[in-house]
Amino acid sequence: MAVVGSSLGGFYATAVAEATGCPAVLLNPAIDPARDLRGHIGEQTQFHDPSRHFDFRVEYITELQSLTASQITRPERYAAIIAKGDELLDWREMTGRYPGAHIRLIEGGDHALSDFDDHLPFLLQFLELEP
Repeated sequence: MAVVGSSLGGFYATAVAEATGCPAVLLNPAIDPARDLRGHIGEQTQFHDPSRHFDFRVEYITELQSLTASQITRPERYAAIIAKGDELLDWREMTGRYPGAHIRLIEGGDHALSDFDDHLPFLLQFLELEP
C-alpha cells in the first residue's frame, strides 16, 4: 500500500503514512491547513462549481489539528514533488516539513502541477512501479 496526495490530499496522505507506515508521494502538500483554512470558516462556494455552496465549520479546524503529525518519522518513505512557483503554498515550508525525503524541487511550476506528466517517472520509480 502507498498513498499519493496533492495539496490538502498531501496533508491527508502524510497522516495516513504516519499512522500506517506506508510510503507516500506528496504533490505540493499542504503543511498547516488548520492555520491556512481558519480564515474560511462559514459559507463557501465550490471551486469547480461556484453555484454550489457548502459550510466550512470551525470544528473542521480542530479535526485538521488532530491529524497533524508532530514530526515526520522515517522520511525515506516520503517523496514530494514541489513547485517553487506554487501560487498557494510556500515551497520553503513544504521542503522544510520533509527533511531527508526524496524531494523533486521544480523551478517555476504551479500549484496544480500542470506539467505533472513530466514528473510521473519520478513518482513511479519511488513507488517501484516502473516497467
